[in-house]
Amino acid sequence: MTVAESGWSENEIGVLHAKVKALKASMGRVIIGQESVIDSLVICLLSGGHALVEGVPGLGKTLLVKSLAQATDMEFRRVQFTPDLMPSDIVGTEILEEDHATGKREFRFQQGPVFTQVLLADEINRAPPKTQSALLEAMQERSVTFAGRTHKLPRPFFVLATQNPIEQAGTYPLPEAQLDRFLLHIDVGYPSEDEEIAMVSATTHAGLKDAEPAMDAETLLRLQALVRDIEIGEHLLRYATRLVRATRPRETTVDAVKKHVGWGAGPRAGQALVLAAKARALMQGRLAVTREDIVYMLLPVLAHRVLRNFEAEADGIAIADILAALRDAIKPE
Repeated sequence: MTVAESGWSENEIGVLHAKVKALKASMGRVIIGQESVIDSLVICLLSGGHALVEGVPGLGKTLLVKSLAQATDMEFRRVQFTPDLMPSDIVGTEILEEDHATGKREFRFQQGPVFTQVLLADEINRAPPKTQSALLEAMQERSVTFAGRTHKLPRPFFVLATQNPIEQAGTYPLPEAQLDRFLLHIDVGYPSEDEEIAMVSATTHAGLKDAEPAMDAETLLRLQALVRDIEIGEHLLRYATRLVRATRPRETTVDAVKKHVGWGAGPRAGQALVLAAKARALMQGRLAVTREDIVYMLLPVLAHRVLRNFEAEADGIAIADILAALRDAIKPE
């Protein structure tokens, strides 16, 4: 079924694509450089998934998420994860209230910070596993169950969790099964010299502006629906599946994977790769996926789903190197 057959008019698609361009432009006026990071965040948002962002302190990860919330005119909350953080600090708890007129007492559910539209989970690996699990369950189910009652989360609902790669002492690394809940892994690197100069100049003067709203939540939900209807050819669907299957050491013909991968990606990675490729196609103004879309999304989709073995770690082989070899070895039919 084509996009037109799904009921989308050319005018409606044009308006929605213009909103995506305006969203990126609004964030770009606040965030200096980091264009690929902004692209990945927007792709993740359009896909309806969640993102795991890794980078050293001071690279503007919080500002990225805050500007995204401002540009989409959505409610934003930030939670600093610490070792003493409890699940109830995230999802909420029940409190006992008394009606002073009647003296009647009853429990009422007090919503936690997860009841928002854009949530920044800062340094998620510093909280204990039970707290991490509470958030990851909410991410997966889009709801919170407490005392036998289910409470729906707002829509849209987007979680961006951060990790600091240089301070691992006293942290609780996310298990592989929980890492798989994140659609993308986004690596935030250092800016170029010119970008860093511009960043220092902009942040040490008065009048630093916020991102201006470029769309609302209703428009975002329509964009997420449109992404699902973006076309992908059967040969590209098969190509994406072959790439994911080739990450599994027992099934692959790629030497780099056989030698350096301990555990490959599961079927959910294929779903994520196709969905992210569709979102990138829409962001580029196209209504059909190309091979370049799939290749572009290969690293952020698979970086946290493919596990290196001890030999790769000892030899200093990065996951990006393994995926580059995979990309070069597997070709579309």
